[in-house]
Amino acid sequence: MEQPQVTVAIGPFDDLLERGLRAIVEEQEEQGGLELVTSGREDIRRVLRRRRPRVAILDRASLGSAVEMRALAKRHADTRFVLIADGLSNAECTQLLAFGASACLSRSTQARDVLSAIYMAARGMQLTPRDFDRAGPDTTTLTEREAEVLAELQRRRANAQIASDLHISVETVRTHARSIYRKLGVSSRRELIAPGPEAAGAARPAD
Repeated sequence: MEQPQVTVAIGPFDDLLERGLRAIVEEQEEQGGLELVTSGREDIRRVLRRRRPRVAILDRASLGSAVEMRALAKRHADTRFVLIADGLSNAECTQLLAFGASACLSRSTQARDVLSAIYMAARGMQLTPRDFDRAGPDTTTLTEREAEVLAELQRRRANAQIASDLHISVETVRTHARSIYRKLGVSSRRELIAPGPEAAGAARPAD
């Protein structure tokens, strides 16, 4: 029985990169493996709602914060997200993967590795970039509860507020926070990736 094509949407990128990604997908489309549903010409969120592609390739810069990745993944549960960016730290990639991304790739990633990421994402698997130091911080995937706590920490909410919202104790919040710091290779919430500009003026809570 012939396997169905994997539908792929490509979000807005600079022209050169978009052309390269489109060429990669279209070559596989000719061979019957992938189907390109859009390539930067339409609003990607409208495409996600209407076309429900199996895989979406997005520019990390198009996300205001790692928390936005979590919202996209929850809103579009049938789509797997491959993110492309330069300069992602190990900690930021781990956060993005914990929040629902399937892969974090650099802009210099070779075509075959982009394809591997697409096919692995389509099967519900995750792929981390090869240039991350394997001897670095523990990149064990965060639990669902840890991801929820991390999202709140990034919004600079106090432990008591987080405990109330998630219906857990303040000490449990602290325990989750310590586990998150260990997995992300940071020592405090001040080292976590900052949320979007809307939180810039928020007061800094106690650790």
